[in-house]
Amino acid sequence: MKERILALLLALVLALGITAAAEEAGAQPLSSWTANAPAREALIAYVTAVTDENSEDYIPPQDRIAVFDLDGTLFCETDPNYFDYMLLKYRVLEDPDYRDKATDAERVAALKIKEQNESGMSFTGLEVDHGRAVASAFSGMTLADFSAYIQEFKKQPMPSYEGMTRGEGFYVPMVEVVEYLQQNGFTVYIVSGTDRLIVRGLLKDSVLDIPPRQIIGSDESIVARNQGDADGLNYQLLTEEDLILGGDFITKNLKMNKVIVIMQEIGQQPVLSFGNSTGDSSMAIYVTNNNPYPSMAFMLLCDDLERENGNQSKADKMEELCLTYGWMPISMKNDWQTIYGDGVSKVR
Repeated sequence: MKERILALLLALVLALGITAAAEEAGAQPLSSWTANAPAREALIAYVTAVTDENSEDYIPPQDRIAVFDLDGTLFCETDPNYFDYMLLKYRVLEDPDYRDKATDAERVAALKIKEQNESGMSFTGLEVDHGRAVASAFSGMTLADFSAYIQEFKKQPMPSYEGMTRGEGFYVPMVEVVEYLQQNGFTVYIVSGTDRLIVRGLLKDSVLDIPPRQIIGSDESIVARNQGDADGLNYQLLTEEDLILGGDFITKNLKMNKVIVIMQEIGQQPVLSFGNSTGDSSMAIYVTNNNPYPSMAFMLLCDDLERENGNQSKADKMEELCLTYGWMPISMKNDWQTIYGDGVSKVR
């Protein structure tokens, strides 16, 4: 652990010099960050080094892969719960066109979410029960109809904030990170525990310019409208036949599953990882261990209790993990001048 900490301190010293030189030249990336935020300095130093063809740390553009978690890393995680949890709760308990059609299993999952929102109670296995409930509650919808449903849900106001809808909860400083990496030849993937199709719907017409092909998440089945129970090996798609949600939950993309799906879908080891929880730890370890290129992992700390629905206990635990593994912590409280931008304030 001592070696990791020393390496981290060395990187920060290097970062301070490189960033100061860049800003003297007029370049000011990540402008919504605190000027001397250690994570900002370290990221700029890293990007400067790996994009310099004369540097021994140079990484060719095709190998500049960055992976980001979504909830709590790029987007508001707790208002009062994950975006996809709140979507299911609305569908099953509030949507006048569906609530009377909901199955018992869907209601059980939605009521657990409601209880979790109100009391903070934790339910073992809820992430999988939720995934199954989402798959069944939207079964039969075309992909376009599902996206349209998400677009309407995004228009609802965020309960904890004034000046922001459910679809606008992106962290401004992290949007800047994505844009900064893209401008420097990085390919950015989202690797989320949220349903892949929900993430695609959330990002549609949003401030993040990440194409659907670079969005990875939990999965549910997709079938042809007339396919029924026939296996895909035994069914031929008909002319102009719609694809619909098949109603079956496939996998929850958390923890080790994130590593597996990165290799399955990206096919190579990323060099940057951004997360915020132990659900992202395996991804961070995978990115930073036995990598042929210089690599880094960043973890957000939910330590802002004034501008955000933070949790100091969780933030402290993640900071300890960062020290243990040599990851770079990002303090929402100390490192960011803003979280959601002008005109947004937390409801007291």
